[in-house]
Amino acid sequence: MTDNVKVQAIHLTKCFGDLKVLDGLSFDVLEGEFLCIVGPTGCGKTTFLNCLTKLFDITAGEILVDAKPIDCKRNNISYILQENSIMEWLTVEKNIRFGLEIKKYPESVIQNRVEEMLELVGLQEYRDYYPRQLSVSMLQRTVIARAFATYPELLLMDEPYGQLDLELRFKLEDELVQLWQKTKTTVIFITHNVEEAVYLGQRIMVLTNKPAKIKKIIPCDLPRPRDVTSDQFVAIRNEVTDLIKWW
Repeated sequence: MTDNVKVQAIHLTKCFGDLKVLDGLSFDVLEGEFLCIVGPTGCGKTTFLNCLTKLFDITAGEILVDAKPIDCKRNNISYILQENSIMEWLTVEKNIRFGLEIKKYPESVIQNRVEEMLELVGLQEYRDYYPRQLSVSMLQRTVIARAFATYPELLLMDEPYGQLDLELRFKLEDELVQLWQKTKTTVIFITHNVEEAVYLGQRIMVLTNKPAKIKKIIPCDLPRPRDVTSDQFVAIRNEVTDLIKWW
């Protein structure tokens, strides 16, 4: 991780009519950082991502990427939603190719990236399978491989593992960390699962109930792979849990 600021939120405020959801959020995300954002259910975590990608207009303040207003045509951003975003009519390989083709990468680059991602997520032998033939784990791996294939400068993830069981989550989280380390992508990961945030994040930003403010940003520099039974892991998990519990 470098010391360069990749994303900067400056007094970010978002209202829907009279309802204030985000209340003057100011923070930086460093280039190559893995930032997890947690907070009470409905506090505005997804709203923040939708403001960042300009799906929602900002009421006040601003969000900068590389010190400039975000431009989804200029900035290479991938967004993994809560809902399943697999394209049912395309095979695994063609799902992974999709973003690369849209961005008009040379065919040689596309082929290399697809092979690289298939190998990293262990789906080489399933490349010609359609989504209806895949397990939940394989579907999620395909979505993640597609997101990383373009080597995005910024990857936004909104509770991508929310419906999965614990064992499967840990396996996919390990694969996510491997892809992040290889591509050096900046990741902003939204979750309501505190243990997941401590397992993944380099820093954990805790939001209050809405109108959301930043309650605390906690460093999480534990060695990887992380031991969920270690004293340090448990201490950070308990600190984050208490911050959310007493909003």
